[in-house]
Amino acid sequence: MSYKLREVTLPLLPKGHEAIRVLHFSDLHLTPKRKTEIADIKSFADLKPDLVISTGDFLAHRDAVPVVLDALAGLFDVPGLFIFGSNDYYEPVFKNPFRYLLKDDGDRKHGPELPWRGLSQSLTQLGWIDLNQSKTTLKIKDSVIEARGTDDAHLNRDDYSKVAGKPKNCVFSIAVTHAPYMRLINTMSKDEIDLIFAGHTHGGQVRLPWLGESKALTTNCDLPRWRARGATQKGKQSWLHVSAGMGTSPFARIRVASPPEASLITLEAAL
Repeated sequence: MSYKLREVTLPLLPKGHEAIRVLHFSDLHLTPKRKTEIADIKSFADLKPDLVISTGDFLAHRDAVPVVLDALAGLFDVPGLFIFGSNDYYEPVFKNPFRYLLKDDGDRKHGPELPWRGLSQSLTQLGWIDLNQSKTTLKIKDSVIEARGTDDAHLNRDDYSKVAGKPKNCVFSIAVTHAPYMRLINTMSKDEIDLIFAGHTHGGQVRLPWLGESKALTTNCDLPRWRARGATQKGKQSWLHVSAGMGTSPFARIRVASPPEASLITLEAAL
């Protein structure tokens, strides 16, 4: 196994409810040649999750859709939720890596469009739910869960108004988005969402060694750097879990103190 499994336990379910194992992965950035990563993704099925959540950036190549479907094949008998990130829509292009350390000027450079429609159609035909600007309710074990999602905020494709409002007729609520911009985190928190899932940051991708925990240099959005990966909560806001992701852009393959990762989050009943 060449990735890190981040294991988190959050006591967020109502008292008396069965524990739920959630597999959260993000930022696969798959190409047909990433054999080691593909093998790692295939091993996810061994974790026996009750729910799978992907927070986008499946693709990094125009021929990667069948690669993604093959890598994830062992998980399609498990309920799954997904949204898209910017790299699902457009092929990656070279960017000066030092730009990530500067304030975001909103300028986006895109390659040719990728076959994201085919990816969405294939995933939904296999039973997973497309949460881009959508909302659904599902039952996992003895818990009714409301799930909502947005399209990618990094490309300003998000429109939270389409799914806004406080959760109803459920015991637990989640929101799924790719880039964890604070406009979304704040609005979802006001709607009293229990747990938000996101990706995009790569955990900082390059982190500085520090006492106890390395520090991210950037999140590639306005999320504070201390929240670049893992489960965090600020005050009474919703819990946020950010996946550091499995892959990288083909043009920026280096990770420092931020290894590829997937997360297994165990939701337990509150004491």
